[in-house]
Amino acid sequence: MRMSFDLTGKTALVTGTSGGIGQAIAVGLAEAGASVVAVSASNSDETVRMIREKGGFAAQISADLSQIDNLEPVFNEALAYYGSIDILVNNAGTIRRAPAAEHSRSDWFDVIDLNMNAVFFLSQLAGNHMIARGSGKIINIASMLSFQGGINVPGYTASKHAVTGITKALANEWGGKGIQVNAIAPGYIDTRNTAPLMADEKRSQAILERIPAGRWGLPKDLQGPAVFLASAASDYMNGHILCVDGGWLAR
Repeated sequence: MRMSFDLTGKTALVTGTSGGIGQAIAVGLAEAGASVVAVSASNSDETVRMIREKGGFAAQISADLSQIDNLEPVFNEALAYYGSIDILVNNAGTIRRAPAAEHSRSDWFDVIDLNMNAVFFLSQLAGNHMIARGSGKIINIASMLSFQGGINVPGYTASKHAVTGITKALANEWGGKGIQVNAIAPGYIDTRNTAPLMADEKRSQAILERIPAGRWGLPKDLQGPAVFLASAASDYMNGHILCVDGGWLAR
């Protein structure tokens, strides 16, 4: 059974790896045996160092994935490092907080371009590569706001609802071609994106009171689920949204 989770010989392209969830997933996949290409708008120096210190293989690419013209060069560069892409993790994302009545067009499109458009078009590039090879795993990072409306984040909510739709649409088309497309919906995880919520004492307490696990999640809580969806252990899962939320949605 342990061999079902072994990613030795696989290559993973992970986006949004400068820290937080993306960094944790990249490290987790490497610990399971995968070679990792880490992509971030800034740099992934720490992520690459963490992987290499544990004896893993990692390379990095710095690119702004919200610029659609960057996606094909990034994918081709990632492909050149290890010769194939077996796993794609679409984690890169951004958030803009403002009431809907005041939400600017620039904030809306900044979020949609990275959180939705980049997910689809990078998946399209990876999907064509995987279809030609007859196998592949695509893991999209959704959110609790894939199911709920949220407060003061209409663009983010729209984009994360779209991520679940893209996941299901691609699973329908590519499931018969040996490709599994699934998503992870993290709950409230302690990252830079949630720092404003954690800093708001009343909001943070309200969130914590609803989580049956009794704590905010940590990025490392996403490692096991990511390895599962990237491995042969999930070969009969397709179009599924895996909630890793401490029980938030059950409350």
